[in-house]
Amino acid sequence: MEVKIGVQYAARELVLESVQTPAEVEKAVTEALSDEDGVLNLVDDKGRRVIVPVSKVAYVEIAESATRKVGFTVS
Repeated sequence: MEVKIGVQYAARELVLESVQTPAEVEKAVTEALSDEDGVLNLVDDKGRRVIVPVSKVAYVEIAESATRKVGFTVS
């Protein structure tokens, strides 16, 4: 699953692939946002940890991973 995190005053969003379900990510985001001094802590599919202060989170987008098609198609 793909998670995009918009960070205030940053030109680009953080994008990570997670093995967690959308419900698990939503729960983690909701819990983090409940404490204004907290941090949003997520782990991607390669075990890398992303930590963002919730005071800087602009938005979080949770979506199923889209498989990228390779090659040419004729419509």
